[in-house]
Amino acid sequence: MTTLTQLKQLICSLAIFLALLHSAEAQTAGVYDVKAFGAKGDGQTVDSAAINKAIETAAAAGGGTVRFPAGTYLSFSLRLRSNITLYLDSGATILAAEPGDKGKYDLPEPNEWDMYQDFGHSHWQNSLIWGIGLENVSILGPGKIDGTKGLTRRGPGPRAEARPGDSPNSLGGGRPNNRPQTPLGEGAQRNPNNSMDGQGNKAIGLKLCRNVTLRDFSILMGGHFAVLATGVDNLTIDNVKMDTNRDGFDIDACRYVRISNCAVNAPNDDAIVIKSSFALGFARATEHLTITNCQVMGYDLGSFFDGTFKRTQQQAPDRDGVTGRIKLGTESNGGFKNITISNCIFDRSRGLALETVDGGLIEDITITNITMRDVTTAPIFLRLGSRMRGPKDTPIGAIRRVNISNILVSDAETKFASLIVGLPGHPIEDVKLSNIRIVYRGGGTKEDAAIEPPERENNYPEPSMFGTIPAYGFYVRHGKGLEMRDVEISFMKDEVRPAFVFDDVNGIDLRGLKAQRGVDVPLFVLKNVEDFSLWQSKGVADTRIERVALKRF
Repeated sequence: MTTLTQLKQLICSLAIFLALLHSAEAQTAGVYDVKAFGAKGDGQTVDSAAINKAIETAAAAGGGTVRFPAGTYLSFSLRLRSNITLYLDSGATILAAEPGDKGKYDLPEPNEWDMYQDFGHSHWQNSLIWGIGLENVSILGPGKIDGTKGLTRRGPGPRAEARPGDSPNSLGGGRPNNRPQTPLGEGAQRNPNNSMDGQGNKAIGLKLCRNVTLRDFSILMGGHFAVLATGVDNLTIDNVKMDTNRDGFDIDACRYVRISNCAVNAPNDDAIVIKSSFALGFARATEHLTITNCQVMGYDLGSFFDGTFKRTQQQAPDRDGVTGRIKLGTESNGGFKNITISNCIFDRSRGLALETVDGGLIEDITITNITMRDVTTAPIFLRLGSRMRGPKDTPIGAIRRVNISNILVSDAETKFASLIVGLPGHPIEDVKLSNIRIVYRGGGTKEDAAIEPPERENNYPEPSMFGTIPAYGFYVRHGKGLEMRDVEISFMKDEVRPAFVFDDVNGIDLRGLKAQRGVDVPLFVLKNVEDFSLWQSKGVADTRIERVALKRF
């Protein structure tokens, strides 16, 4: 009896073992180890052909995971396919190869719309890893993508004629083509491929894809854009770390995007930048996007990854302070809608920027719980301009319904206040600021207080475009429907500029303000202001003004 029972138990155990074995085989059946396809991973042999073979084999089988075991995989362009996951093990590095005798990157594809944005925004195939028109794609794992030697941060400018105020070279790009715009359909050369000569200028380039996940890996020196995603829907980026020499994430004309738990060091350009260019041949808004629990910074290149966090670099290549910020713009043909930014840290970087200068709308934006230290330009910058780099007769855009709350800033640059600046006849509308505390470095002079900043309607938008600002705290020009609640501003050095200057603003509702002031210096300067109210604010009486041409108090 005991023997029969033991036999039954043995048969049961064998069945369980066979089931587990079958399950394990099923799990590993869809995994394609790049070394099984000939990749060496020795950092010397070019492995891109073997890796692309693994990707194609997986795609032909309906999809799967292309796995990179520990090693260094020297590569030129890797071509993603639908239903493919690239998985980088711990210790695995995809190393961008230097173009030359060993090979080159894929040439940039033709784009008849490349006159409306810089070259880097207009092409995707000239990347280390790229995909166009794909679905269900992931890049995962704790490994690294390294573009230090093989990816260039440069590229030719747009084919449009350079105009005063344009900055095609401001961040270290190549020389602009300076060719006049040619109307579509007249046989203009559309793709200056030879201008890149087989170079790669992006770590990851994605166009018109959906259901994309980027998670857990790191990028070192990612080129012009470490990640360029254009027209990508349902995009998740989580726990990605970067130490890069130009832009970190460029999210362009995308919808349903989630960026979380990322850290980006980008002293020479923007860390996380949301765009809506004309690269797809039509204006498409970036919308339904969240950025949360991220850190952006402008330490010396490489010093984020090596843990030294050096601060010797004083300026980005455009000669403003180091960059490393979160920004909406500059490319803004399609606009930005329904966006939330929350729980983020800025360190040694420019401040938050919302810019539309190419005809798009910025609307329904919520920004909350932001901490900034060592801010190299304006802590808050909202700009409506008319650069209008897009098809002829595109109307000027708009900024409306923006809520910014729970912002804490320390050690902000002396020259720049926080700026909310529209255009004559095109005010920035319905901005609400609440629970904000900013400590500026101070040191403004009487001469600074007398400055009348130029309009510069057509310029590339940066806080420095206006020069030194005549207010140390907030400068608002061409606005409508501004509300401030519980805003506190102060300075570290003596300051003789007023805290607030409002110029051509209709509808200002202020409550619970606290502002440090210098001796015999007004807190407020009002110019051509209508419907002004100030309540329950420290050091100044409640005030209601229907209309005033000029008032200081």
